[in-house]
Amino acid sequence: MPGVAEDLNVALELADVADRITMARFRADDLVVETKPDLTPVSEADTAVERAVREMLAEVRPEDSVLGEEYGAPADGGSRRWIVDPIDGTKGYVRGIPVWATLLALQEDGEPSVAVVSAPAKRCRWWAARGMGAFTDDGLSDGNRPLRVSAIGRLEDWQGLGRAGLTLELVRACWRSRNFGDFWAYMLVAEGAVEVALDPIVSLWDLAAPQLIVEEAGGRFTDLGGARTADGGDAIATNGLVHDVALAIIGR
Repeated sequence: MPGVAEDLNVALELADVADRITMARFRADDLVVETKPDLTPVSEADTAVERAVREMLAEVRPEDSVLGEEYGAPADGGSRRWIVDPIDGTKGYVRGIPVWATLLALQEDGEPSVAVVSAPAKRCRWWAARGMGAFTDDGLSDGNRPLRVSAIGRLEDWQGLGRAGLTLELVRACWRSRNFGDFWAYMLVAEGAVEVALDPIVSLWDLAAPQLIVEEAGGRFTDLGGARTADGGDAIATNGLVHDVALAIIGR
């Protein structure tokens, strides 16, 4: 059985492969974009990344299963499962907006053990391994910077990110509220830049990697009912200090 450090190296190599594909087609005039049955866009880069990731995993981790946004999962997932969102933020990607990322995570017996979020157009990458902490390479610091959530606990000092329709009371209670969306909101929680981020409609592949990164940065990640899961259909991430208060406000 490979160790967590080995699995993290695999995930980082997968992210390198994905970055080369996505950046090669970003803002390409001839980018092919189709509409999926749920009316969301999928680009040729989405499918190319997921195929490349699956091919590499078939070589280096042939016993592991893969769940991907574009090609689904086998009926029997096994105890080790890689979860892939080839481009989180496809709507922005196809319009030339540089806020998108490839999300990769490994679950072992349902628990996240390795995670990488790579946003090459922003020249940023975040990663974590269970028990080893969370880190970023944001192009602004020398080397890799450890991630740590904020220590702000007073409601009136919070900064929050989320969908306004769900969080009007939370927005009014915070010092300041913005909406950056998708993966970036959770990464800002892990960096300690904001205290809370949430999404009322979201899928497992959107959350598996952010969950581990937030948790390894010292934060808390649950669904809107308070259950610790990335597979609840909705999500909230906080610095931990404000989590119960935020859930109570949302519940009202």
